[in-house]
Parts: sequence; structure tokens; C-alpha cells
Amino acid sequence: MNLQAIWNHDLAYSFRRSPVTVAAALLTLACVGGALLAPWIAPYNPFDAASLDLNAAFAPPAWSAQGRPGYLLGTDDQGRDLLSTILYGARISLGVGIAAVLFALFLGVTLGLLSGYFGGRLDAAIMRIADIQLSFPAILIALLVDGVARVALPASSHDEIAVPVLIFSIGVSGWVQYARTVRGSTLVEKNKEYVQAARVIGRRPLAIMLRHVLPNVMGPVLVIATIHIATAIITEATLSFLGVGVPPTRPSLGTLIRIGNEFLLSGEWWITVFPGIALVILVLSVNLLGDWLRDALNPKLR
Repeated sequence: MNLQAIWNHDLAYSFRRSPVTVAAALLTLACVGGALLAPWIAPYNPFDAASLDLNAAFAPPAWSAQGRPGYLLGTDDQGRDLLSTILYGARISLGVGIAAVLFALFLGVTLGLLSGYFGGRLDAAIMRIADIQLSFPAILIALLVDGVARVALPASSHDEIAVPVLIFSIGVSGWVQYARTVRGSTLVEKNKEYVQAARVIGRRPLAIMLRHVLPNVMGPVLVIATIHIATAIITEATLSFLGVGVPPTRPSLGTLIRIGNEFLLSGEWWITVFPGIALVILVLSVNLLGDWLRDALNPKLR
């Protein structure tokens, strides 16, 4: 497919016709680019303890009366440059969010395929587990899984395993929507002629699910995954704000907001406001892209 064909594609046309979507894409690109390029574009390395200046702690933004020229958005309680910390924090938040979505997608799609294709008791067991999990908010599921992991694992390794545990807990709390969507599509696809023909020629169930059914049920799943990235980032920020997420030595946006909230009433508003704005921009732009993709792939809205 050449560039002209891509430019004239229905998705590209729908994208160009929506100024809000274009703005959301540019904001998402800026957030992702800033996070990925943080080691090269950040003025300072907030994780380098040797470069921290405690005398610069609580410095307000550079444009205020007591601000320092070298710290555009000010500093936090440890003297870390807030702009640099936000760039590195967005990197952690995005990484945790995307990894958690990929894990939830893999788990949910696998269980949804098995449930829809084989049916019977396996279908009933998986769907009852999904129904039970849906009766609890995702944040409570993530808190439960995170708490169990912290109790079961040695306390000395909590900081090292904090990010993997966070990814696992958020992923486990979000697999249900993928499983239910894939199950419903699989129930329709498995009765179509191309699947029946594959059975007649002797294809094994695993090959049929992976080669024939899976490609035809992935459209709605990709839309869900796009929107779920924003939800996963919010969940990570919530867990970190509650103190059970990323450790303060590797701050995400949620951790920065929690740290800044402790000094909000004493006048150091910038420590929590700027990370909060960055989180809102990131989540809102990703959500808007997900909404556009959902509408663009819906044939009833074309």
C-alpha cells in the first residue's frame, strides 16, 4: 500500500476531518516523545542522587519572584527539577500502562477464545469468574493483588519488584472486558462456513482459533485496548497516590502528585499541580484517540 492509498483510506479521511482527534494525536505524540526521549531532553537526571541540590528544594517556577532560572517548573522537596521528574515520571506511567494493557489483552483474548470456542463447563467457569470480578471495582482488584504480592514476597525486594507487581495487578483487574468481547465474537465466528471448512479438512482447534477466528475478532479488541491504556495509567496513578505503587525513588506521575499533595497547603502548589496537569493531558489525549478509533471502525457511523 503506497502513501497515496494510505492518505485516501477511510481511517485517514476520518482522522483529517476531526480537529479534536488531530490535536489529541499531537498531544499524545508530544507526551510519548517526551517520555521516550527523557534521558536526552530532560535538563537533569532526577534519579542521580549525586546531582541533587537540597538547597534548591521547594524552588517555585522560574517565572515567579523567587524562582530559579535553571528550574522552569520549580523543584520538589528533594531539590529535583520538576520538569525532568515529570518527563521521567511519564515514562514510568506510560510503560506500566502499556505493559499492563498488553498483559490484560493476552490473558483476556486467550480466555475469551477458549470460552467461546469450546463452550460447555469451561465457558461457564470462565464467565462466572468474570461476573464475580465485574462486581468489584478494578482499583479494588488491583489493590488486593498488590497487597497479596507484597505479603507473599520478601520485604527487602518490594522496591525492585514494585513495577512488575503493579503491571500484574492492573492487568489482572482488566482482562474481563477483553474476554467477554472475544467470547461473543467467537461464538458468532465459529459457526461460519470458513471455520466449518477448516474442521472438515482436519485442522486442529488451536490452529483454527489462531489462524481463522482470532484475526476476525481483533478489531473491537484493539479499540478496547486503546481506551484501556488511559484507564491503566489512571489506575497506576491512583495506586501510586495511595502509596502502594511505584516507590518514591522511581516516581511516576501518581507518586509525584502524592508527594506534592503533602505540601499543597503550605504553599508549594507547583509540586502537585504540574504533574496533575501532565497526567490529565496524557489521559485525555489517549482517551480522545480511543473514542475516535471506536467511532471510525463502527460501520453504522460511516
